[in-house]
Amino acid sequence: MKALQLTAFKQPGELVEVDQPEPGPGEVLIRVGGAGACHSDLHLMHDFEPGMMPWNPPFTLGHENAGWVEALGAGVSGLEVGEAVAVYGPWGCGLCRRCALGMENYCERPDLTGGAVGGLGADGGMAPYMVVPAVRHVVPIGDLDPAEAAPLTDAGLTPYHAVKRGLPLLTPGTTAVVIGVGGLGHMAVQMLRALSPATVIAVDQRPEALRLAESVGAHHGVVSDDEAAATIRDLSGGQGADVVLDCVGADATLALGAAASRVLGQLTIVGIAGGTLPMSFFSIPYEVSVATTYWGSLPELHEVLAMARSGIITPHVTRFDLDEAPSVYERLAAGEIEGRAVIVPTS
Repeated sequence: MKALQLTAFKQPGELVEVDQPEPGPGEVLIRVGGAGACHSDLHLMHDFEPGMMPWNPPFTLGHENAGWVEALGAGVSGLEVGEAVAVYGPWGCGLCRRCALGMENYCERPDLTGGAVGGLGADGGMAPYMVVPAVRHVVPIGDLDPAEAAPLTDAGLTPYHAVKRGLPLLTPGTTAVVIGVGGLGHMAVQMLRALSPATVIAVDQRPEALRLAESVGAHHGVVSDDEAAATIRDLSGGQGADVVLDCVGADATLALGAAASRVLGQLTIVGIAGGTLPMSFFSIPYEVSVATTYWGSLPELHEVLAMARSGIITPHVTRFDLDEAPSVYERLAAGEIEGRAVIVPTS
């Protein structure tokens, strides 16, 4: 079968022929109905060096996936062949305390698994079939379209976890800011509107991204320029943002997030663009908490899928064939994708 693989770091993905996988004991074979093209894949292609991660290429890309159960390995129960499912992306050991809570994104024993997950060190969903190593990582999606559900496993789950951290601060009269309205950011805007009474401000350099943000619920769209922090303060009555979600993570966006934050606020770094935020006593407002997050928990994925089934959130999806995947990443790098591009390897 054909697959889009990362064959080496600092190389674009390449369409290659690979064997169709078979599920072993305890594993589930998925016929892929959608695999999201994530900006983090571009960092694999352009920024990562050998030795930075506990795993190396080659592997099939695609770490946000959904499809249908094709076959069950020995000992697997609870699923039916043909059932529509999403794949929980962070594959932990299943044994440590965090994994026992469903927080496999923060597995404390990656030495037991090698740290690889589907699309990030292990074969992912940019191929007609992928193997999931444990049934607990396969979540039924009901009547959701797999191509629509696939982005929910990362572009939905990751901002949802970050939004939930900030909800205690988002009481009436507060302000939340989302920096970067791409695949994750446009979902974060919807979640903030659905789950909080806060005024939601979206920030991006691209006019089309700001239009998307406003179409999915942002109260205000702000161009990311030298005046952005001042504009955010004006829109928040001079106070600044109680919660900032930086879905980019570059030097400039981190500086903006810090400058726009309110005293006692929260700045959550979601994007992995590799920026840094210099810290000193006077560099950020008093008692602003700065944190990074990684993906989300398995219970949170169930919650995200429930929100989608009820129509509370809807990913803005553009579908592409597998043969188009290399050019999709070129367009993603050029900032030409609105919302989420989803590769559909099978018809």
